[in-house]
Amino acid sequence: MAPLNQAETTDQSAPTGQGDEAVICFDQVSKSFGDQQVLRDLSFDVTSGRTLAIMGPSGSGKSVTLRHIIGLMKPDSGRVLIEGQEVAALSSKEIAKLRIRMGYVFQEGALINWLNVGENVALPLRENSDLPDSEISDRVQEKLEMVKVPDAWNKMPAEISGGMKKRIGIARALITEPEIILYDEPNAGLDPEIARAINQIIRELGETLDVTSIVVEHRIECIKAVADEVLFLHEGGALIQTDPASFFASEHPRLKRFFGTDTP
Repeated sequence: MAPLNQAETTDQSAPTGQGDEAVICFDQVSKSFGDQQVLRDLSFDVTSGRTLAIMGPSGSGKSVTLRHIIGLMKPDSGRVLIEGQEVAALSSKEIAKLRIRMGYVFQEGALINWLNVGENVALPLRENSDLPDSEISDRVQEKLEMVKVPDAWNKMPAEISGGMKKRIGIARALITEPEIILYDEPNAGLDPEIARAINQIIRELGETLDVTSIVVEHRIECIKAVADEVLFLHEGGALIQTDPASFFASEHPRLKRFFGTDTP
């Protein structure tokens, strides 16, 4: 989608691309909960190896969008496609296989308190594979090294900082060697220094592993550091999808109001 100026709106008659490189595609997706419509004809796509950041005010549908991708929700209308497969049409067994190909990083890390770091990271493999313990151990150590906490294996969640919990959450998301990684506010609750370190990890993983990523975040520093494109949700739809430089330079009044740069 091209950058928007002033009161222009996005043409959502079709997603921006449904070719071979469109790994994730939302095609006119709407979702309501009772009388509240959260998504309204939402169309966008993410191409292979790219990182899309999703921004928008509270209640604009950011987390609901992620839940549609992993099959926890089905649209009332429209389609969510992963590599051309419509998620809502998949069987429960097919959705389970699809989720193995995805990594999900939760806001708070979502570690299990009674398992040490190594076992937390290993859990998706223990639940979804028949790999021998030796191979699981090797993979866990590899992922801990990727997120720069190689000596964290035996620590318990209560013993580690919020920043380390985020790193462990990312390691766990990587353990099945996914093709898609979804990050739900990876900077939430972190001080600026730790947030910068997490952003660097996200960027490095995108470049070295060539994964396709979606990052839901409201911190400008994170978006500038990790995103190839930015999607802004407004009233459940895609207001703008463009590169970070064009996004933050936009004169669109809704964006200026969101960032507090408009003048009375």
